Amino acid sequence: MPEAAGGAGGRYHRVMGSGEVSKHTNGYGQSAPRATAAMVAARAGVSTATVSLVINGKTAGRVSADTIEAVQRAIAELGYVVDGIGSSLARGGSNIVILVAPDVANPFYADVIAGVRGALGDDYQLLLSVTDAGKTPEPGDIRKLFSLRPAGLLVDAPGTDFLAHLAPVSPMVLLDAPGIDSTAPSVNFDVAHGARELADHLAGLGHRRVAYLDAVTGTGTFRLRRDAFLARAVERGLKTVADAGAKVDIAASAAAFADAWPRWAPAGVTAVVCATDTHAYGVFAQARRAGLRIPDDVAVAGFDDLPYSATSTPGLTSVRLPAAALGRAAGSQLRRLMEGMPVEESRVLLPSRLMVRGSTDPSHPGRA
Repeated sequence: MPEAAGGAGGRYHRVMGSGEVSKHTNGYGQSAPRATAAMVAARAGVSTATVSLVINGKTAGRVSADTIEAVQRAIAELGYVVDGIGSSLARGGSNIVILVAPDVANPFYADVIAGVRGALGDDYQLLLSVTDAGKTPEPGDIRKLFSLRPAGLLVDAPGTDFLAHLAPVSPMVLLDAPGIDSTAPSVNFDVAHGARELADHLAGLGHRRVAYLDAVTGTGTFRLRRDAFLARAVERGLKTVADAGAKVDIAASAAAFADAWPRWAPAGVTAVVCATDTHAYGVFAQARRAGLRIPDDVAVAGFDDLPYSATSTPGLTSVRLPAAALGRAAGSQLRRLMEGMPVEESRVLLPSRLMVRGSTDPSHPGRA
């Protein structure tokens, strides 16, 4: 009887054996039996085979309308829920896809998940395994999920040594994993292109000293954003400072900016580039509290181009990284692998581009 632990929060899914009655806790904290197909059959006065036909929608020409109604009524009365994992294992296959992500609190991942879901369609069940906030997925996180026998795995922002310590037993696709040498297909962003565009933009506006507010998760995508921007900034003659960071959280980034600005302002910093738009929102909030005008006193820019960035006041200049497209491309690759087809392109690189708005450009509409 396989059993698996999912994620960092002690979340468990237990696969039941044939005929076994599982237990769950009722509203009073007491253990109560969970309804089984046999219990539904007894209530409806039919066989378990008939219950299976109704559940799986295979009743045409085989089960009468009255019997279908009786089974559905019994299911509702007993609160019966199909054990999807157990059913798929019994059929010798699985329709489960697991997405392992480092921090779904980041609004960016909502679009990634939507893209994956769209690519997989209704044929697959998408489960999320979330690591501790700020930590990248590690091999141990994935091994815990193998006993669920998923049809496929999607791993977002894994650590650099991830594959060296993992022998996957399911098709796997990596997302947003720059710098990882892998035989597994991957979908990444051309982050460097947008980062260089941002450095050119700030240099063209006349900035001479720029600060970078980094993310502290240590994932490859954030290192690439920082390094590509700073390298291009130096090429354009900009002085840079990168001595502050925060987790992907508005309050944390606001606090980091509050701590850093007393150092940055006397040094002549006139623009702050943030690792994510979420960081930039925190800088917005703290700048307003400090009486700073954006972009007159300090220009602010980010990465991701989240939906709110186009409607904030001022609009946030940001490097667009198409999250939904990332999810769709990875989901499409994985689906082909799960269905026994080769991927058309094992290394997909999605474009990035700079979206200029009022937080850096004084002439842009929506300026504060």
